[in-house]
Amino acid sequence: MHIGLIGGIGVAATVVYYQRLTEAVARRGKTLDLTIVHADVQELIRTNLADLREEQARNWLPLLTRLKAAGCDVAAVTSLGGHFCFDELQAISPLPLISAVTPLDAFFADHGHTTVGLLGTRVVMRTKLYGQLHRTRAIALEDEVDSLGQAYQDMAVAGTCTPEARALFRDAGQRLIEAGASAVVLAGTDLNLAFDGSEPYPVIDALDVHVDLLARLATGEATP
Repeated sequence: MHIGLIGGIGVAATVVYYQRLTEAVARRGKTLDLTIVHADVQELIRTNLADLREEQARNWLPLLTRLKAAGCDVAAVTSLGGHFCFDELQAISPLPLISAVTPLDAFFADHGHTTVGLLGTRVVMRTKLYGQLHRTRAIALEDEVDSLGQAYQDMAVAGTCTPEARALFRDAGQRLIEAGASAVVLAGTDLNLAFDGSEPYPVIDALDVHVDLLARLATGEATP
């Protein structure tokens, strides 16, 4: 199956999707058929903060049309923040869309997590991942949603993580664990810049859950 990705939101996240998806397909002994189009991260920041869901969906429609013309069978958005307009985009998309949010509820429950802590964009944290978690409770650091959201936005735009930002996110993760979370969820696809596996608490990268599903689709192990 030919996978299409809306990338560039931000660039660092797109690179990680590309790396991990190619590795996941290669481990299965298959060849990846992939096309990536580049979106505008500043446009997404503006529409996301203003909750302009229909506008953002319309802005991405030409990119999905381009992916369809390139022969893609399905498409995905390489940004959990970008999923704020997923329903609106799905309604007009010429391709089936593969959500990064939908698989997470089952993943958390299947791995025994009754409460998870969220780090990501302001909207992701405020809505507890768009209200799509039903089998697992999500918590956030309510008094720090704006400051953490701004730090995440700055990192995503820059494509790099400063030592100060890394310390900020890792400390926030520790406090989520102390608040009752059994794992910290990197619910922002650029957070791989801040976390490297050396954290003293369980971390789940939502990007990996999405990539696993895309790899199974790409190799015929799953259907849309």
